[in-house]
Amino acid sequence: MVLDIVPIFINQLWAAIATQTLQHLGLKTAVICPGSRSTPLVVAFVEESPDIEVISILDERSAAFFALGRAKATGLPSVLVCTSGTAGANFYPAVIEAKETRVPLLLLTADRPPELRDCHSGQTIDQLRLYGNYPNWQAELAVPTPDIEMLGYVRQMITYGWERSLAPIPGVVHLNVPFRDPLAPIPHSDKLPSQSLELLQSQWQPEEFFAGVTNTNQLPISNSPLPILPEWQQCDRGIIIAGVAQPKQPQAYCHAIAQLAASLQFPVLAEGLSPVRNHADINPQIISTYDLILRNPQLAEQLTPEVVIQIGDMPTSKQLRQWLSSISARHWVIDSSYQNLDPLHSRTIHLRERLVDWGSGGVKENRNSPSSSYLKMWLSAETQVRQAVDKCLVEMEEISEVKLAWFLSQNLPPATPIFIANSMPVRDVEFFWKPNNSQVIPFFNRGANGIDGTLSTALGVAHRQQSSVMLTGDLALLHDTNGFLISKKFVGHLTIILINNNGGGIFEMLPIAEFNPPFEEFFATPQDIDFTQLCATYGVEYKLITSWQQLKKQLNPLPKQGIRVLELRTNRQIDARWRKKNLDKFAASVPPD
Repeated sequence: MVLDIVPIFINQLWAAIATQTLQHLGLKTAVICPGSRSTPLVVAFVEESPDIEVISILDERSAAFFALGRAKATGLPSVLVCTSGTAGANFYPAVIEAKETRVPLLLLTADRPPELRDCHSGQTIDQLRLYGNYPNWQAELAVPTPDIEMLGYVRQMITYGWERSLAPIPGVVHLNVPFRDPLAPIPHSDKLPSQSLELLQSQWQPEEFFAGVTNTNQLPISNSPLPILPEWQQCDRGIIIAGVAQPKQPQAYCHAIAQLAASLQFPVLAEGLSPVRNHADINPQIISTYDLILRNPQLAEQLTPEVVIQIGDMPTSKQLRQWLSSISARHWVIDSSYQNLDPLHSRTIHLRERLVDWGSGGVKENRNSPSSSYLKMWLSAETQVRQAVDKCLVEMEEISEVKLAWFLSQNLPPATPIFIANSMPVRDVEFFWKPNNSQVIPFFNRGANGIDGTLSTALGVAHRQQSSVMLTGDLALLHDTNGFLISKKFVGHLTIILINNNGGGIFEMLPIAEFNPPFEEFFATPQDIDFTQLCATYGVEYKLITSWQQLKKQLNPLPKQGIRVLELRTNRQIDARWRKKNLDKFAASVPPD
């Protein structure tokens, strides 16, 4: 090990302190992008950190989203390493997503030393504060020197960076790391006084040096139950919104919501991207069809609440948001972050607490039949609309994207991780994902709501996990085809369910769809790609799915290894017309009480 020999490889010693510190802290995954200036870090990760999985990925944008997926799946920071210049700029979309969705990432961008900046020395840009205000913390390390106090400085900077990526709110930390030549592990002894080397060697005690570096990932959990507010207890017309969320402990999360709902006799409007719909046996008060119910003006008025308790981010549903904006209910948000989670600017009180504490003792579950007439109205509407949706979709024999989310909710193997792409897939999941007891785990990038890095994030989620699934449209997949370059490093299995409607189906739902040109070329943007050939290029298994029975067989069981694409060819104009015609009808016949 570098740390056990005469410290004449200054850059290597510096980088080894950083990587050894990260290993002591519990780092599991380091993603490396190729380049020269980062050589000391690459060598240190490969040679000095046997407990860290080190993965080389060519494309920096893809690498960053893969690291994001790993962090989502593990709850631990992933480390990203790149060379100087524009390499780090390609991390930016994933940095934004990580900040917005509170996912821990630690970025180490190698750089030239200060004397080689602003002088056209090549592959040099201004990397300080490269990501603006998105990181939780950002700093530049000093240029490496063989001094025991400075080695302690590196250890503490790395430790603090790790901690800031996790607390008080998970997010991004950026450390800019300058190195002077030589970058390869070549001795620096000709540039150093011999007494400096001897002094450092005499002072070096590895066990003592790292004694204070420990894994601090497990934050203390409070044993004190949080109180139920009197305003909630005194109200018999309240709703709980289980919004967009990726909790570390999904079952405990669902239990806490169920306990709160049972105690208050409030319905739980559960977003499709919340684990609540996949733990339906825990909570009999789930409302999954709220978007469709609220399209009936009479029901929407009759179901007006006085209290709204929002948990997690606001659901995707435009219908729900418009309804909440039109009423004067008191609004609480339960979330431990410092972020403002009320895009509606309601009369909102943020309760900066962890949800699991609300179910830890202060709330009693009530498994009896609902006594609240208000809750009964919601449950009655849910039953009738759910039956109408199920009847319609079960009779739909042709391949159609509108049936796909509903179908997957009933046919995925238990506890399958599923990454759901943005645009229409997340909306169809909200409309149609049926409550079940499968404990399927939804993942997504709903921070910035873009299609950047869809495939790479899904691969990061699936890496070394249970066999996983990705639901995506063709444009989101094509936008990140460089993600397929990860396939040779990928361990596990990912089935990509590809809705190929040759364009952006979500734009068919917008008023601009009536104006062509420019709609087809500049909004729908069909790419006319033969996915058979695309998959062959990357060595990815491919199958065309032409029936629901065929798809069911492909999902049960899922393979254990590799990546495959299951393509469903659909017509976005027909599917858009179906939504416009039918979404408003499901609740139209539900009589108001």
